[in-house]
Amino acid sequence: MLTRRAAIGCVFTTALFGFTQPALAARGASFQAIDSNSDGKLDLEEAKKAASAKFDSLDRNRTGTLTRREVGRLRLSRKDFTAADPDKDGTLSKDEYLAIVEQRFKAADTKQQGTLTLSEFNSRAALPLRRLIY
Repeated sequence: MLTRRAAIGCVFTTALFGFTQPALAARGASFQAIDSNSDGKLDLEEAKKAASAKFDSLDRNRTGTLTRREVGRLRLSRKDFTAADPDKDGTLSKDEYLAIVEQRFKAADTKQQGTLTLSEFNSRAALPLRRLIY
C-alpha cells in the first residue's frame, strides 16, 4: 500500500525531475542493467554495449557522429575530445567513441583482469568510464 508520504514524494519527484520512483530505482541499478550476463562483473563488451546505447541517445539528430556540444564537457574535456578524434573532423564517430571507452575501461581495470566488479566500477579510477556510459 502506498503511504501518503510516498505518494507525495512520487508526485514531487515526477514534477521536479520528470521521472517516477521506479525510474529512480532503475537508475540506481545501472551496474546490474549493464551486467547483461549477471555475473557481477562488467567486461569490455558489456561496457561497449552500454556506451553504444549512450552514443545513440546523445546523437539526437541521427547523423552518426557527435559534436563536442553533443558529447558535453563533463563527459570529455576539450583535450580528450581532440585526442579521441584522430581524423580531426570535429566530430566523434561511434567507433571513435567506443575506442575511448575501451581506453578508459582498461585504465579502470587496475588489476588487469578484463572485468570490473561493482566496487571497481564505482571507484574514482572508473569515473571517466562511467561518464561515457551514463
